[in-house]
Amino acid sequence: MIDNVKSLFDIPSDICFLNCAAQSPMLKSTRIAGDAGLAIKANPWTLNPDFWDARSNELREILARMISVQANDVALIPSTAYGVATAAKNLSLDKGQDIVLLEGQFLSNVIAWEQKALACGGELNVVKRPVDYDWTPHVLEAISEKTAIVALPPCHWTDGSKIDLVTVGKRCRDKGAALVVDATQAVGAMTIDIRAIQPDFLICSSYKWLLSPVGSAFLYAAPKWQEGEAIEHCKFNCDDVDPSSGMHLPKVGALRFDMGGRNNFILLSMALEAAKQVSKWGPDEIQKTLRPMTDLVAEMAVKRGWKVPVGENRIGHIIGISFPNQKIDNLAKKLAAESVFVSERGAGIRVSPYLYNNADDIKQLFGALDRFVGV
Repeated sequence: MIDNVKSLFDIPSDICFLNCAAQSPMLKSTRIAGDAGLAIKANPWTLNPDFWDARSNELREILARMISVQANDVALIPSTAYGVATAAKNLSLDKGQDIVLLEGQFLSNVIAWEQKALACGGELNVVKRPVDYDWTPHVLEAISEKTAIVALPPCHWTDGSKIDLVTVGKRCRDKGAALVVDATQAVGAMTIDIRAIQPDFLICSSYKWLLSPVGSAFLYAAPKWQEGEAIEHCKFNCDDVDPSSGMHLPKVGALRFDMGGRNNFILLSMALEAAKQVSKWGPDEIQKTLRPMTDLVAEMAVKRGWKVPVGENRIGHIIGISFPNQKIDNLAKKLAAESVFVSERGAGIRVSPYLYNNADDIKQLFGALDRFVGV
């Protein structure tokens, strides 16, 4: 269990921020790192030419360790959508084959598949939201001989309901389907073991549980795809010149998928500082620390007759609350007026605490909810 670290963030004492799944606050040290990057931009003659590669390699190594892979398996990219587009460019889909998704899945891992299905004559096979929040058996049933691609998260972004990606990964291999994972709501806050899941691609934006600024993300590509085609070509993902043709060659490994603009020393400095701190705490310890808070949310919600995913059907750092037979307009805004911050998702709210929260924050949330929601 990790001691409360609110002092490491610039969060006023009266703010109850339970919305890390939307946008994490910034560590004070990350802001300092960003200011140092700005200082280089203000005085570019101070830039060390080795800065870009050294910082990029260090960040890549930290992210790789976090998901139990080698640094050469990881590309630095700007967003989840960029990574999903890379996966879509390299995976095949024949006419009549399908792509398995979840109902209400985050759009960064949906739109590229809509476009690919349209272009290739394929179909989307959308798994309906289960009443009991247990997605896994329904996902397994949806994966068949006609499935070419399965594009999923480790949990549903609206409520934290969990998908067993290890079991899904095995099913994909049995059926010859590719697995693409959007792990934005997981990496940094829980253990993600690529060796167990064996996805073809895994993508993660870092501005949530990796505490980084928007514009920082990464892509894992399985070795079988590391000779694939990038969606752009630049000095950062191409290497030596082919002596026979005079053309630049893509780099070896997943580095061939690195983005142009990887040399943004402001974002790079901030992402590296944040990743160092998250890695120091450790995703497993972060999960163990956050789980009791979402367990308390579940307990207090159930006592009021509200609905939540429970037990093994959810992850430990995100939980959704729905209010049966009630629709409270602008609930998140009403809570924000009382300095309590969550996200409205569908007919309910999503609660996502972090290491700067404690049980008193959960009680403050429910004290406010009791004034707006009937029991």
